[in-house]
Amino acid sequence: MTPSRDIAQLLAIMARLRSPVTGCPWDLEQTFETIAPYTIEEAFEVAEAIARGDLDDLRDELGDLLLQVVFHARMAEDQGAFAFGDVVEAITTKMIRRHPHVFGDAAGGRDAGSVKEAWGRIKAEEKAERAARRKSDEAPSSLLADVKAGQPALARALALQRKAATVGFDWNDPRAVLDKIREEADEIEAALDRGDRAEVAAETGDLMFALVNLARHVGADPETALRGTNAKFERRFAHIERALNRRGVALGSATLEEMDALWNEAKDLEAKTQEAADEIRRPVSR
Repeated sequence: MTPSRDIAQLLAIMARLRSPVTGCPWDLEQTFETIAPYTIEEAFEVAEAIARGDLDDLRDELGDLLLQVVFHARMAEDQGAFAFGDVVEAITTKMIRRHPHVFGDAAGGRDAGSVKEAWGRIKAEEKAERAARRKSDEAPSSLLADVKAGQPALARALALQRKAATVGFDWNDPRAVLDKIREEADEIEAALDRGDRAEVAAETGDLMFALVNLARHVGADPETALRGTNAKFERRFAHIERALNRRGVALGSATLEEMDALWNEAKDLEAKTQEAADEIRRPVSR
């Protein structure tokens, strides 16, 4: 086989990988459940490439994500459930249906408000149709029932909180969320004092949920905020590694005190760099 820009070639490659006896043993033993973590990982790598502004990498990562779609579709086809073409048809049908202001003659104009209203109404209709297909006329058992369970925990925490907030189950002040964070931290300390590892883990989850809530209340996306902190940690740790290397000290041989001092040095350097940048941007007074 040779590389191609045609999606049919990718479908043929996956079919061959999943072919009984002659296919790839690893690909043949995979299931929806075993592949799902890779699907999530590839989606995050797409987001990471976007954050770096690396369009070459974005091209490659989008290919990896597309492979995940093809992989799932092939496994479904193996089971006689649906094929890749059905996936394409489903999403094209959905996009045409959800954009009557673009593909149809729907009234209501093209302003953002009317488009958002139509989008919500159409999604509700689709949800009702899915319920009918499942032969269930009952309303969801919970307000939170339509929050997707398969998304990463951080994103799902945010979605759960937003949904609960629609009925007033929410704090009105981010400072109240800060109080909750302090409360959760105290509960972790108490669990540590008792030596209860299971409780420490559970209370740590509560603290993380509260932190997501704080991010939501101050208008910060928790995923973006954490990615920024990850990048900051990497920069500062790289400073530690470079400094130790200049001193001829192996990373594993350095003391915690040495590494802490270098960490603080990295923080000071970043602060001075930021001050210099702010000074350059500051308008000259006349």
